[in-house]
Amino acid sequence: MKALVLAGGFGTRLRPLSCTRPKMLFPIGDQPMMDWMLKNLSQGGVDTVVMAVNYMAEALVRYLGPTKYDLGIIYSREQRPLGTGGPIKKARDLLNGEPFLVLNGDVISDIDVRRLIEYHKAKGGLATVALTPVSDPSRFGAVELDWEGRITRFVEKPEKGKEPSNLINAGIYVLDPKIFDYIPDGRAVSIEREVFPLLANERKLFGFEFHGLWTDMGTPDDYLKANQIILSKYEGVKMGEGAKVDPSAKIMAPCYIGPGAEIGADSLIGPNTTICDHVLIGKGCRIENSILFPGAAVGDYSSVKNAILGENAILERWVKVESGSLIGDYSMIHDGVTITDGVSICPSKEVTESILERRQIM
Repeated sequence: MKALVLAGGFGTRLRPLSCTRPKMLFPIGDQPMMDWMLKNLSQGGVDTVVMAVNYMAEALVRYLGPTKYDLGIIYSREQRPLGTGGPIKKARDLLNGEPFLVLNGDVISDIDVRRLIEYHKAKGGLATVALTPVSDPSRFGAVELDWEGRITRFVEKPEKGKEPSNLINAGIYVLDPKIFDYIPDGRAVSIEREVFPLLANERKLFGFEFHGLWTDMGTPDDYLKANQIILSKYEGVKMGEGAKVDPSAKIMAPCYIGPGAEIGADSLIGPNTTICDHVLIGKGCRIENSILFPGAAVGDYSSVKNAILGENAILERWVKVESGSLIGDYSMIHDGVTITDGVSICPSKEVTESILERRQIM
């Protein structure tokens, strides 16, 4: 079985962190999100993954190479963005004329892909969409099912209060090769808006409902939520090799402390916090529900809450970073500065004064 992973997105809502790496290489716990997906595919019987790449393609190629987790990995390169349907059509010759999986690259799920594939074959449609229930379907694509599991209506990002159900498109599909006849050549195509409604009208689109782990990483809040979900699987605090925690520091589960990280005296870390490789945290710090990329440094008595620090970002002493803020790679925040809610600081910026309103620092 082959799987096509749509990995060409720009990650615009996660800038500035996505300015310097593709979203699929963002860390969650002890590995990039890419690895969580690949391991689940390998365990589900997939043998080959086709990566549809565009933005920062070389970073993904360098990281993954030709094989990982016993999967063969090949690359389909887009010269320009082709939406969600265009990359599927472009990869046609790499998919060998058999039913294949398609996954959005920003989705983490423990879906049983074997069951999904068996369900698709049993129904005999051209496409099967994995569906999962959510509290707010308006951000996604909501569906209506008949008693046979056929999707009768497909509404992409419906208005609040007008959703046909709370079941949403989970960004995971099984497609029959005949799907290529429905995707136009040579332009960007949205499979959700242009192809699936046609299949629904022709009664060839089915839904597979599942209730396991599912989260996407479209926004900073989504990313922090995904981190929380993954960390909860550790059932405590996971420590990397060579990590050093002062005896007076407190680590609240769930939490991940990466190899070579150092936590100073009287600091309080967690819960729901990922501290990546070689992060340095001084004394008296408070880090909660946050992600600190490799090499970040936090000076004495600083706090980070519901925020994300990029690679090698530096907070000096008595710095406060508040909810929803993104600190770009190699940025430096000087002593005593407060970064309020929802601030984005571009890579390599130096901030010497507090930022007390939501904005981007270019």
